[in-house]
Amino acid sequence: MKKYNRLMILSFAIYAVLAICMEIAGKNQQEEKSQFYKVEMNRILADIEVEAKKIHLEKPDTKMTDVSEMIQKINLHGYREIQSVAYLPISETDIDAIQNFYSGVNGKESRIYPLYLNSKVTDESVDIDAKAETTEDKSSDMAEEYLAGYLRFDYQRTASDGVFLFRIQGALLLMELFLLGILFYLKSHLIKPFHRMREMTYELSKGNLQGEVKAEKNQYLGKFLWGLNELKDALRVSRKREIELQKEKKMLLLSLSHDIKTPLNMIKLYGKALEDGLYPTDSERMNAYRQIGEKAVQIENFVGEIVKASKEDIVHIEVERGEFYMRELVQWIGTFYGEKCALRKCSLTIDEYQNRILQGDIHRLFEVFENLFANAFKYGDGCSIHISFYEEDYCQLVRVFNTGEPVSEKSFVHLFDSFFRGENTRGQQGNGLGLYICREIMHKMGGEIFAERETDGMAFVVVLPM
Repeated sequence: MKKYNRLMILSFAIYAVLAICMEIAGKNQQEEKSQFYKVEMNRILADIEVEAKKIHLEKPDTKMTDVSEMIQKINLHGYREIQSVAYLPISETDIDAIQNFYSGVNGKESRIYPLYLNSKVTDESVDIDAKAETTEDKSSDMAEEYLAGYLRFDYQRTASDGVFLFRIQGALLLMELFLLGILFYLKSHLIKPFHRMREMTYELSKGNLQGEVKAEKNQYLGKFLWGLNELKDALRVSRKREIELQKEKKMLLLSLSHDIKTPLNMIKLYGKALEDGLYPTDSERMNAYRQIGEKAVQIENFVGEIVKASKEDIVHIEVERGEFYMRELVQWIGTFYGEKCALRKCSLTIDEYQNRILQGDIHRLFEVFENLFANAFKYGDGCSIHISFYEEDYCQLVRVFNTGEPVSEKSFVHLFDSFFRGENTRGQQGNGLGLYICREIMHKMGGEIFAERETDGMAFVVVLPM
């Protein structure tokens, strides 16, 4: 949880650093461009001086007091920020014209500068800021210059860079808020619930099945916790049933052991009597032999019951009778084991089949084929698995064949016995219950399963009632 919180803090820190860097870079760029309109004003003033120089060269004795004609000759289409230039002569006395000049143009910024013209025009450039700051000094110090009027520069700064930067900052903020929202959502709906459940699986592994699993009201863990609670209940019931079964078996073994003692003692007595010659006649000796035989049969029956009790209820299997189509089984095999066989580079071949209605529990049948494929992967050579279909005596037979070394004849007769493992296990893990469970499932569904030995592999045939 601490690492997850650090991840959230790191995410916000990265956003803050990026936002600050972008803001600094944007401001620097804006500051560089904010003075661009002054450059354009200098260019216009320079153009006016050039025009004034031309007129002075043509008419040296002319004193220029009206520069409107020169301003009209300036092409403003080549300027990005300067929109228009207005001129107010020094000799203007019309109050309305003066007010209009100083009021400017709505929606635009304006700058007003005095226009000095030199009777002896030179090629020196005009510095606007210097002229704005030292207007009175110019008129007194430079006797050759005179104030011709005032120029008003109307300009509109391009705000595209600022708007673009604002949009980028806004998009970055929205992305960060969205990311933090996702992280908070995952923390509250996934991380915290799993954090609360971290001890639960450990307790289950240790066999602690007491208590209830607290439900979570979210769509991700609701079914998971419900299934975990069902698993806990199933394990609790299974443990209780196992304890009861062990108790019953123990009581049965004690009872049978006690019952065996009676005929066993009788056999010992008759044997001792025959050894000591206590039966002089043939009829008495024959009666003793007959009693010994009867008691031996009783002991044999008791031993049979012990063996039967040891095999009963190894696994508890419940089967729901129903109907299903053969296509459901084949599609499941192709979907579930097609990819697994491809990953193992094992060829899986499924023959043509009739899509008939079969009887049984389709989910239990899946379990049967899971065991058959598990055996094919464990004990086969991994080259090929072939599934074929045929009918016999109103039953559908499904044959699963895998290439590899077949089991010996000695092991073949015990394949479906509980806890039996053949000689070809080659150190593979298992408990010898897979085929036993398959047979029990098929018997409870009214079907059957049997094995076939081939020269190049093993085959298992599943018989399904139609």
